[in-house]
Amino acid sequence: MVSVTSLLGVLDLSIVNIALPHEQRDPHISDADRSWVAIAFALAEVSAKLTGWNLEEMAFTAELIISELVTNAIRYGVPPVHMRLLRGTHLVMEVSDGSSTSPHLRYATAVDEGGRGIFLVAQFAERWGTRFTPNGKIVWAEQLALASVA
Repeated sequence: MVSVTSLLGVLDLSIVNIALPHEQRDPHISDADRSWVAIAFALAEVSAKLTGWNLEEMAFTAELIISELVTNAIRYGVPPVHMRLLRGTHLVMEVSDGSSTSPHLRYATAVDEGGRGIFLVAQFAERWGTRFTPNGKIVWAEQLALASVA
């Protein structure tokens, strides 16, 4: 059995709270503005962590995956929204929210304005899925963590 301490010794992780619960929100900021700020903050955190972990070559796909997961959590989930990155042999990207409704893969038509987020996650991630918790759900995606060659 693997202990939590030994597991944390292997994994380098980052946990970010990216959306405030309704009672902590500034009433002078619209939800649309808050969503863009949260997504930008999440992308900046992903970029900084990947650079620190020497995984810059993964930035494009990791940022795309995170932006789709965070967007879905903000648009369809329930606050608070959290993002977590775990680095081991794989980069695991998790976004959690307070909703127990699982996202589903859609096949948008050429004229649909939305519905491509989880499809993109499925295309760019090695694996993805949903894990339910007592407080909602975690939607996760993973990619093989290949360090950049200097």
